[in-house]
Amino acid sequence: MIAYRQLVELGLTPEAIRHRLRTGRLRQVWRGVYAVGRPSLTDEGWWMGAVLASGEGALLSHSSAAALWRIRPVAGWPIHVSVPRSRDAKRDRIFVHRRTRLGEDAQTKAGIPVTSPVLTLIDLATMLSDKSLAAAVNEADKLDLVHLADLRTALDGRREPGSGRLRKLIDGATFVLTDTELERLFVPISRRAGLSQPLTQVFVNGHRVDFYWPEIPLIVETDGGRFHRTALQQTQDRIRDQAHAVADTPMLRFTHAQIKHEPGYVADTLARTATARGRAAARGRGARRRRRSRPGRAESA
Repeated sequence: MIAYRQLVELGLTPEAIRHRLRTGRLRQVWRGVYAVGRPSLTDEGWWMGAVLASGEGALLSHSSAAALWRIRPVAGWPIHVSVPRSRDAKRDRIFVHRRTRLGEDAQTKAGIPVTSPVLTLIDLATMLSDKSLAAAVNEADKLDLVHLADLRTALDGRREPGSGRLRKLIDGATFVLTDTELERLFVPISRRAGLSQPLTQVFVNGHRVDFYWPEIPLIVETDGGRFHRTALQQTQDRIRDQAHAVADTPMLRFTHAQIKHEPGYVADTLARTATARGRAAARGRGARRRRRSRPGRAESA
């Protein structure tokens, strides 16, 4: 992809450019932007062309930048481009975002000027659901484009639309309590739900658990809320969960952020779970009594 101004800088005259257009060596994609030689374009070609068509200082941004960074699938049309606020860059099939600050967030990937991963995630926070935004942050983390602690620091002082929402998401995802703080906050919540004092850090079904009520029975595990865990950690989680399922020991899992910021929801979930377990136990005791009260076949004969 090449722009008219670049062809002129290379020494081509207007007539030389028109000649290349007539012979097919150049193909106009947008006004003043040409594909060189090939009749079809890759995604990267379209993205580069959109940036060139939008003028000096333009950057691929939003969902298009996310696709280039490989943290989101290719979004198709329109292509999103951010430009300095003073620039008029209306083009067909290009969605233009006018920004006051771009310089410090300007990067290049595959030769294409693009917003930094941090600004790209901020922009995505104006477009995506919580689940999709979390998936994008997770993917950027796995690709080593950003790390959660560094991303949270980078968001301090940012005022762009989406920065507050992204900051809130990350705070919830990375919020971690110490064991002492966790127990201090969680035990009163469980008492509010009508539960007794739980056992803490005991082994149940061969695995250490955070909180356990043997009389229900019920296990509660708490997570610091990392976006992703290693394959080994995930395998260990599955083995532990399967052991509890085989033993018919229900387990609830809460994040530290939920315990800190959503105690009402946690207490309600605990109470409803304990009530459901109590009803199930009562039904089981009733069924056993009915079986014992029935005469055996020999007696019936």
